[in-house]
This record gives sequence, C-alpha cells and structure tokens, in this order.
Amino acid sequence: MNKQISFKEAVTILILMLVMLGWGVIGFGLSPQIPVLTVIALLIFWLQIRGFEWEEVMKGISQGISTAIVPIFIFLLIGTLIAVWIQAGIIPSLMVLGFHMISSHFFVPSVFLVCSLVGLAIGSGFTTVSTVGIALFGMGSTLGINPALTAGAIISGAVFGDKMSPLSDSTNLASAVTEADLFDHIKNMMWSTIPAFIGSLLFFFFLGQSNKATSLAGIAAVESSLRQNFSVSFWAALPIILMFACAWKKVPAIQTLFANIFLSVAMIFVQNPGFKMQKLATLIESGYVSNSGNKTVDALLTRGGISSMMGTVSLIIMTLALGGILMHLGIIDSAMNPLVERLKKPGWLILTTIMAGIGINLFVGEQYLSVILPANAFKPAYKRIGLDPLALSRALEDGGSVINYLIPWGVAGSFVASALGVPVLDFLPFTMFSLLSPVFSILSGFTGIGLKWKQEKVA
Repeated sequence: MNKQISFKEAVTILILMLVMLGWGVIGFGLSPQIPVLTVIALLIFWLQIRGFEWEEVMKGISQGISTAIVPIFIFLLIGTLIAVWIQAGIIPSLMVLGFHMISSHFFVPSVFLVCSLVGLAIGSGFTTVSTVGIALFGMGSTLGINPALTAGAIISGAVFGDKMSPLSDSTNLASAVTEADLFDHIKNMMWSTIPAFIGSLLFFFFLGQSNKATSLAGIAAVESSLRQNFSVSFWAALPIILMFACAWKKVPAIQTLFANIFLSVAMIFVQNPGFKMQKLATLIESGYVSNSGNKTVDALLTRGGISSMMGTVSLIIMTLALGGILMHLGIIDSAMNPLVERLKKPGWLILTTIMAGIGINLFVGEQYLSVILPANAFKPAYKRIGLDPLALSRALEDGGSVINYLIPWGVAGSFVASALGVPVLDFLPFTMFSLLSPVFSILSGFTGIGLKWKQEKVA
C-alpha cells in the first residue's frame, strides 16, 4: 500500500458513504443493492485518484468476499430447506399448532406467541407480519383492542421468530460476518433474547386481557386450507428434533442442513410415492408455489428455493466487497481507532456496537447494512480484548436487525407500517421485544452474564 489515509479523510469518506446509502434507500426508496454498488464504484474511482494501486483495491474486494463463501453456501441450503419443509408439511404443521394457541380472552399475548412460533418456523418476520399478522390484526380490531398494541404484539413475535430461526437470513448474516457458528450464535443469543421474550410476554399479558369474545373463523379457514393441502401430522416434528439434536451435538451448520434436507425429502416421497424427481428439482431451484385457493396460505407458503436467496446473496457480496475495501485500505481503522482504542471494557464495547447499529438504522434504514458495517468496524476490538465472535454477533442482532422495525423510514419499519396500517411511532412503544433486546444485551456486557470469551471456546 503506497498511501496512508488520515482520520479526517476516513471519517469524511464514511459519512459521505452513509449519506449516499441513506439517500438511495430512504430518499429514493431503492433496493439497497443499487446504492451499495454506486458507493463501491465511487470509492474505487476516488482511490485511483488518490494513488492507490489497483491490485490493493482488488485484494480488498477479494478478502471481503472470501469470508462469505461458506455463508453463501449455507444461504442456498436454507432456501432449499424452506422449500422442502413446506412440501413435507413441516411448516404447515407448525402453523396449525400455533393457531391452536389463540385465545380470545388472552388475545394479545396469544398473538405474540403465535407470531413467535410462525416466525420461528419460516424464518421471515416480513412474511409473518404480512400474512398471519394481518389476519390477527383484523381479529384484534373486532375485539376493540388498541391497534397499536395488537401491532406491537404481532411485530414483537415476528421479530423474535426471525431472530431465533436458523432459516432467517438476518440471523445467518450476523453469524457469517463474524465467522461464528450459526447454531452457537443462536444459542448464545438466548442470554438477551429469552429475558426480552419473557418481559414482552408479561407486558402483553397485563395490557392485553379481554373479556370479549371474537370469531376465530378466519383462523379456522386458514387451518382448514392447510390440512386440505398439506400433510399436517406429528411426524413433522422429526426434522425439528433432528435440527435441535445436531445443534446440541454441535454438528456444523452445513452438515445439519444437508441431513435435514435429506430427511425432509424422504418424508416427501413417503407421503407421496408418485412425487417426480423433476418436480423435486424444480422445488429446490425455484421454491414451493402454493395453490391452495386461500390467499393468506398462498402468500405465506409460496417461498423458498435457491433462487429466493439470490437477492440476499447479491447484497452480501456487494456489502462485504465494500467492507473489504474499507478494511484492507485502512479506512475503517483510521476512522475508528481513536474510539476503539478507548474501548477496553466489554460493557462499553458492546454498548458502542449496539449504538452503531442503531445509528446506521437511523441514517441508512437498512437492516443488513446495520449488521455488516459495525461488524467490519468493531471486529478487531473484540479480538483485541479477547471476546469471542459470538459476543459481537449477538450485539449486531440486538442493535441492528431487530431495531430496523422501529425506524419509520427503515425498510422493515415502513413495510410493517404499510402492511398493518399503523404508523411506526404508534406501535413503537408496544414493540417490546425490539425495545428490550438491546437493553438485556448491554446488561450482559456490563455484568458479564452470558458474555462469551475466547478462553471458553477451548475444548
């Protein structure tokens, strides 16, 4: 490298980058890939003017993307798993189980629990909110319950499910950028997630009791459609049990996903011996297409497949390429070193990481970038003081992906506000899971409870 970048120069670059990303995502409503690609192009042009060798720029891109090779493969396997889980009836069976948990007298807490289970099963907060969430929101309206409270319960459950599901792209992303094992990451998140879940459930229990009755006809129609079009049975628990067993035995994620895919495919052929190999190949490549006749079911279960993951994969490649350039050429180090060098206590480091994630959500409004950019900035600091990558991956989730739902101009916040017809600032005080997750993560950092150090990983 033949040039050095000063602190002021590095900070200017990062601020301009965030402004451009935020302008593109928020101001013009573009998908994040376009602003990220534009920023990369302008950054490369500036580096050439600045006198950096092209080989150094390419080395940064290569180093950034190289960390994503295994995670990208995992993403493709997850797309496959979602498709075969739907075809085999695993996800429909979990949905039916969730619907049986609905109570008219304890409607709000039961909404939170059902959305948690559905989100956990499908790994998508957006899909949970826009399908089952909308149906439950209508039921809450007939009960006369505060729409903002119902929305808060729906979103809290969806975010919990998304955060803790091995099928979730944001969960896989957080483990990928920190090079942490997926199932270890999910297990470690429980230290902040379980207290946030319990606190949210108690909150909804005390605020959401109702003496009124409501019709469960809408839910019954969805359940009937699921039973008619899918194999709903207790055998659906087998792949889930296998996944938990593999996590317990610390089987690597790729092996776990392959084992689960093979078991699910075997279940498909047992349930339907006439199922064609060509149809299986299409299922794996393009995902499951639901034609049940029920709009809610079709919207919820038309998903999965390798192709469904390509948008996320392209964004990961671009953002990690950007992060690789920023890291390799010393831009992030120059900007962050004065701050990071002062962060020698784990509590303050975790607090700063979470605040950085929240700040990027506010500036840019994109949950993936709120995970990737702080990961690149703070990874050396965690390594220097001896914290395990799991400590960083949990902080990234608690300050990044879960907070995006609370930002009015954020991708997730604007989406759920539009889907439910409730402004973000109205449901924000009731979205307790997103509010409590960073609090318990920060407490873990300052108290040391549930905080992972590298020494604990030996053996």
